[in-house]
Amino acid sequence: MMIDGPSLIFRAYFGARSRQMTPGDVVNGIPGFLDRLARVIVERRPTRLVVAEDRAWRPAWRVELMPSYKSHRVAEPVPPDLAPQLPVIRRILEAVGVDVVGVDEYEAEDVIATLAALAAGSVEILSGDRDLFALVDGARVRVLYPGRGGYAVIDEDEVSRCYGIPGRRYADFAILRGDPSDGLPGLKGVGSVGAAGLIRRHETVEGVLRDRFLREADREYLERAIRVVTPAAELPLALPRGRRDRYPADEAGLASLLAAHDAEEAGSRLSAALQAVLAG
Repeated sequence: MMIDGPSLIFRAYFGARSRQMTPGDVVNGIPGFLDRLARVIVERRPTRLVVAEDRAWRPAWRVELMPSYKSHRVAEPVPPDLAPQLPVIRRILEAVGVDVVGVDEYEAEDVIATLAALAAGSVEILSGDRDLFALVDGARVRVLYPGRGGYAVIDEDEVSRCYGIPGRRYADFAILRGDPSDGLPGLKGVGSVGAAGLIRRHETVEGVLRDRFLREADREYLERAIRVVTPAAELPLALPRGRRDRYPADEAGLASLLAAHDAEEAGSRLSAALQAVLAG
């Protein structure tokens, strides 16, 4: 199981904020993140686990190719009271014994794409980022997409059912249709139906570039968007072991961190889940 760390952290944080009793109270996303992680481990019972992190949420090389990439998030990319919690969550995961992997100037989705390509056997990716639908591969690689009632299992058949495209073509679909969450304008006049039709007819964005007459601006956009949107799957990474003989790895260090952030119960539940499912 590969966890999109930023996705799960933000969902835990905003879930906690929505339950605030008094406006202005400090929101601690740490227990919520630990609880969500423990819950999915118990429910899905993975044999190995890794958490991917953003080392850059808006990498400079992607912005150079497409200045609009995630530009709407620049004003406040991370809520001020969440920002100091991010390194704490990393230290907690390390003390528990969970592998956390990141690469400078790359996003969590790139780390996951690389590790999924290296992994033998089946992979489940926990993420609320639809960009990772591009990684689905038959029954071998699936995305667990969070919703109100738990997690929807997204495989190639589900991508085809939802979007009317071949299962592995979600990145092409997003490029052609556009995606405001990533700052992708899409092709002018092409919505979801049109994008799906182009993919069915030409298979890929490369096929559209090869087979259709396009305005120079549209051609340039597609050529740049392919490089920006497609998760980088060849980072210099080795697949971590993803499990330990015992949890937590650093009991004293973990206890200190959890006590300092009012997360003892959530931390204990995560350690227990790991011990029950992944130890040995």
